[in-house]
Amino acid sequence: MEHLILFTEKDRQQLLKKRKGETKFGEHIQLVSNFNKIYDDIVNLDVDYVVFGITEDIGIVANNGKPSPYKAWSTTLKVLLNIQSNDFNNAKRVLILGHLDYAEEHQSLSGLDLSKKKQLSKVRKLVETIDKDVTHVVAAIRKAGKTPIIIGGGHNNAYGNIKGCALASNERINVVNFDAHSDFRAEEGRHSGNGFSYAYAEGFLKNYFIFGLHENYTSDTLLKTMKKVKSLRYNTYEALEVRNELNFSSEMKTALSHVSNTSFGIEIDCDAIENIPSSAMTPSGFSIQQTRQFVNYLGKHKNAAYLHICEAAPINNEDIKVGKLITYLISDFIRANNQ
Repeated sequence: MEHLILFTEKDRQQLLKKRKGETKFGEHIQLVSNFNKIYDDIVNLDVDYVVFGITEDIGIVANNGKPSPYKAWSTTLKVLLNIQSNDFNNAKRVLILGHLDYAEEHQSLSGLDLSKKKQLSKVRKLVETIDKDVTHVVAAIRKAGKTPIIIGGGHNNAYGNIKGCALASNERINVVNFDAHSDFRAEEGRHSGNGFSYAYAEGFLKNYFIFGLHENYTSDTLLKTMKKVKSLRYNTYEALEVRNELNFSSEMKTALSHVSNTSFGIEIDCDAIENIPSSAMTPSGFSIQQTRQFVNYLGKHKNAAYLHICEAAPINNEDIKVGKLITYLISDFIRANNQ
């Protein structure tokens, strides 16, 4: 695959910060030394989890959003590799595969006028290329019997995650999406706002639960569309945290019940977390503690098929904050899933 860049031993050594008397997570992770085909390279590895990044914000640009989530992967690695390796964190069961890189494609966007339909269409065509790559990598990981953990990029990549899992199992999968937005908008060309609607329309997504939808940012048209889809359910942030009409713990059970009858994905959009740098950062959202509880609760279930953390947009001094957040969510998922 031309866009897949493997994580190497040299990369590991450059990022590791060793300390006497301590053993770091990054010292025990597994690597793929030579790349032939993803499935062939990982199927016989004694690992449970395959972590890879997506360094792109093209789907967000195609949605006329604020770019920069392509940095989340590199920011996360700096932190993840340097947490402690101990009884709580079993790094030997984790493969760091590498990342899908779209630097050249990103460069090609400069100078485009997205107010013009033809140029906007060009960007949305690029998203389809990313879709194919993400689908291929996720499908290969799932066919090999491993659990993908996908970091970075826009929420357009939910489509590839869902399609990849569905193709690997030859059946539709379910998803619970921790998000301020439904990303179930019209099929008007691929972008970060319609990954789930495309996956549903094409027969890859079955049951879908949106957890924490923001009432101010969901159009009436979209609400009417979602009500017509019987397999789609949602709650709102306001009902949970403002009006206290719903209980957070009870709603986690409701969401799990809606998706857990078969394989399901866990999607975490950092737009839903209060004051986390993201493509649509919110001053009113779930806390980091609630987000970690959510990942832990759903990750415990045997049918949890993947974790995707997206839309984080670290900039300079915010890098460490975003890197720590995503690392907490990765380690929470692995610990919960191992139970």
